[in-house]
Amino acid sequence: MSADEISELAESLRARAALGRSDVLNRLFDYLAGVSVTGQTPKEFEVAAAVFGRDAGFDGAQDASVRVAVHRLRKKLEEYYAGPGRGDAVRLTVPRGEYRLEAVPAELAPVEVAPAERRTTPWAIALAALLALNLLAWAGWWASHPGDGLGPVRRAVPWSQLVGRARPLLVVVGDYYIFADMDQATGAGRLVREYGINSPEDLDNWLMDHPDAVGRYRDLDLFYLPVGVAAALRDVMPVLAPKAGARDQVRVITASDLTPEMLKRNDVLYVGYLSGLRMLRDPVFAGSRFRVGETYDELIDTRTGKHYESQEGGPDEGQSSQRDFGYFAAFRGPDGNRIVILAGDRDMGLMQTAEAMTNPAVLKAVTGGAGRADAFEALYEVDGMRHANFGGRLVLSSPLDAARIWAPPKAPIRFPQG
Repeated sequence: MSADEISELAESLRARAALGRSDVLNRLFDYLAGVSVTGQTPKEFEVAAAVFGRDAGFDGAQDASVRVAVHRLRKKLEEYYAGPGRGDAVRLTVPRGEYRLEAVPAELAPVEVAPAERRTTPWAIALAALLALNLLAWAGWWASHPGDGLGPVRRAVPWSQLVGRARPLLVVVGDYYIFADMDQATGAGRLVREYGINSPEDLDNWLMDHPDAVGRYRDLDLFYLPVGVAAALRDVMPVLAPKAGARDQVRVITASDLTPEMLKRNDVLYVGYLSGLRMLRDPVFAGSRFRVGETYDELIDTRTGKHYESQEGGPDEGQSSQRDFGYFAAFRGPDGNRIVILAGDRDMGLMQTAEAMTNPAVLKAVTGGAGRADAFEALYEVDGMRHANFGGRLVLSSPLDAARIWAPPKAPIRFPQG
């Protein structure tokens, strides 16, 4: 292809914003387009100087910023041509091992890549296996001890809607992404939880805009679960035991692995922090009377203006305990399935709410306060200290605005990072 054709294709991609809003990615693309038009093939250190402002001391063996950015640009171009640019007869590519753009006919271009699902990592397999064994153990116990006393709970809404249905159940636990911050001089490192970086892809995009951190921040494909999740599952799993006894009826996954298709096909039980809802955040709060405050430690009742804030930092001076809040909701999913949310601001709220919402008397108060609506929510206040919950009380229960849950929002719902 001629230089004019490469220039024309590059200009067309710019006009269509094919590379998104990353300044670094667009700057790299412009530089490679420029040198390709003149027939040049720059070296790595030349790209580093022109795009990233590196000086003569640049060492590609220690600084992978150019290689990471070029890999990301190549991937971005492939994604574009697999989607909006699928019909383009001629495509721009970045040849392997070279720092330039090349225009090739579509039939000769690299194989289109579909958006990849996140790989299943050993920790995720171990977690799923552990929780699956937990479910099977409870199922076996229930089979040999039918009089476990949980019959009234299983017959109560919303548990009856999960246990008594043929549709498979997904238990979704709220997880968080962490990455490594390595000191290249000493080799020392630490794990980092950054609210705005919630996946390896987020980290990759962030590094595009902060090239100085390339080589320092590293993806370990590592996620963690709050300790309150385990305690909450201890109370919930016995209730689900009859369903868990049926083959392939209950699966346990993390919130970061939940997909829209899974959300449509299965009944869903979420167990975790409010800040870990991920894909479930919009539908949960679209029909809620609450909105999230400046952090996920604060819920604001839009009807009364009252604020419910967790004492995340511990009790105030002179107090013997601290306060936390739990949130419980149930509503219909996008395909007639059922979704139940069991969440807390922090561990105490999650743990005590799980215990309360597997109590028939509390469930009766919740559904009664919501007018026995098909979609409802409840707020639970908890007292405790250092992960130990001393007790709690039902603050309120109320119907959800079911019509708004899956409807297109009139305005974007704003959430703090978390």
